[in-house]
Amino acid sequence: MKLSRHTLSLALALALPGIATAEQAPTQLDDVIVTATRTPISIEDSVVPVQVIDRVQIERSQASSLQALLRGRAGLDFTNQGGAGKITSLFMRGSNSNQVLVLVDGVRIGSATNGMPTLQDLPVDQIERVEIVRGPRSSLYGSEAIGGVIQIFTRSAGPGLQQNLSLSAGSHNLRQASAGFSNRGERGWISAQGGYQSTDGINACRGTAGNAEHPWGAGCYADEPDRDGYRNTSINVRGGYALGETVSLEGHVLNSDARNEYDGSIFGGNEADNRQQVYGGKLAWAASDAFQLTAQIGRNVDQADAYFAADGRRSFASSFDTRRDTAAVQGDIKFGEGQQISVGADWQQDEIESTTAFDVDNRDNTGVFAEYLGQFSAHSLQASVRNDDNEQFGNHTTGSVGYGLAFGNGLRLSASAGTGFKAPTFNDLYYPGFSNPLLKPEESRSLNLGIAQYADTWNWTFNAYETRIDQLIGYDSSFALVNVAEARIRGAELTGFVSLAGFDINAQASFTDPRDHTSGAATYDNLLARRARTSGRLDVDKAFGPLRLGVTAAGSGHRFDNAANTVRLAGYGTVDVRVEYALSDAWTLQAKAANVFDREYETVAWYNQPGREYQLTLRYNIKH
Repeated sequence: MKLSRHTLSLALALALPGIATAEQAPTQLDDVIVTATRTPISIEDSVVPVQVIDRVQIERSQASSLQALLRGRAGLDFTNQGGAGKITSLFMRGSNSNQVLVLVDGVRIGSATNGMPTLQDLPVDQIERVEIVRGPRSSLYGSEAIGGVIQIFTRSAGPGLQQNLSLSAGSHNLRQASAGFSNRGERGWISAQGGYQSTDGINACRGTAGNAEHPWGAGCYADEPDRDGYRNTSINVRGGYALGETVSLEGHVLNSDARNEYDGSIFGGNEADNRQQVYGGKLAWAASDAFQLTAQIGRNVDQADAYFAADGRRSFASSFDTRRDTAAVQGDIKFGEGQQISVGADWQQDEIESTTAFDVDNRDNTGVFAEYLGQFSAHSLQASVRNDDNEQFGNHTTGSVGYGLAFGNGLRLSASAGTGFKAPTFNDLYYPGFSNPLLKPEESRSLNLGIAQYADTWNWTFNAYETRIDQLIGYDSSFALVNVAEARIRGAELTGFVSLAGFDINAQASFTDPRDHTSGAATYDNLLARRARTSGRLDVDKAFGPLRLGVTAAGSGHRFDNAANTVRLAGYGTVDVRVEYALSDAWTLQAKAANVFDREYETVAWYNQPGREYQLTLRYNIKH
């Protein structure tokens, strides 16, 4: 694993000098979200739909992948091409998989060539919490945030010295290990975590290179009925130091190296070496209670090298390596009780190196934004506007406004509207023979109406929305790439939690109606491909002293694999059963049976999904 020594040394240097024996607890974030407004606010005060998954929930779920952790949650739908480590696409509120912004510790990630983040390579053991914001946030973040934003925070440091260890084994020769430590003193803190995952996998694709029924081939267009394994090695280091009473400095490094086997040919390969690297640093200055200034830099490296392996030999096929550098500065000004203005600017540069010769291999974007947050007794107001100046397509302006009204007994109404956009990718613009450098950004406008109620032991939320997307990039009748397609998406989401008689019950349900609204197209009013209209999830947990039992039921309705809606994939439901036992204050034994009824299903035509699986985990967590 090649990790930048300079960056790792910097992160360690930021944290080590201030580590001392005295403890200073970090800010409590369980009921706070940052992603919705770029500043910390209470989840209950958000005027847009949000959700947070913390480390306790992550460990309790016994999820071995980010997809497993998020599947079935409100507004989220996934497709996967054959199990662990295989290409995973996320559809939020019916938007395309490249219309969802993903951040890691504030750094924008994703491939500049295809526009998608490699969610399957982000290890769950490195994650502290996940923040989900549903609906457009382009007025704060720029491109891609049409369907929403997901921000992943890697593991940080709690009070004092903490150590952890996790060992897992399971079906398909699954082997997992994770270990780390953190320490927080009076002025500084550090956290370091390493992880490993390996599985023999399943046969990812049941496709064919050609037979009597499908003479031109189908699925992955390959005949490889073998197991397609996956391996991932990761490391995460975070640290911070208080330079004084008002100035602090933080740094972080995440490196994930994966090898993925899949069914393919000598042209596209059947093995891939993937690398995800996220570096970042942040300087914060709290000049007073009324003014805070932050500056942040980041880099995301997304490397994908494909090989063809056969007869014990491995030959190089292709390489798509992208680098995304970002920098941002933000000032937050409080000028009255419950009144705040945030202004900022950010810069982004994308560069690619590839065996495919692109006409243009780099571009930059500069964005400026302003946001107002106001609280007037029972009334909340949020408004933001942003302008992006992109080297390829020029200026683009987006905005949003939201209003909330609090009643008694924790009841709250909200309404929000916003516009969004997605910049064309390098593949859209410059891929040889299949691109158009004159493409414009895809544009959206959305409306959300919500009602929620929060109490000490229960809460529920209901949101209804509509999104219209114009200038979608697609092919015309002569197979030229143009901005011609349109979409109309309507939907509703219901979430609820209750703690009752010792049972913790979480329920989530989504209905989405994503329609092709391209005027004059043969596919007009068809459902958008690979998106289920209904999905849901139910988590029930109960503790009996040191013993905890849990069950997760998740599922989705049918979907169509193509725009013509002629290839129908059946809906499905799965049930997972979880058990954990506290052997001592530090040691916990966990066991999980996933898909206990061995349901067969596909989310992409011809690509298999795992059947019944078992997993056993031993965890060690200690605080000094």
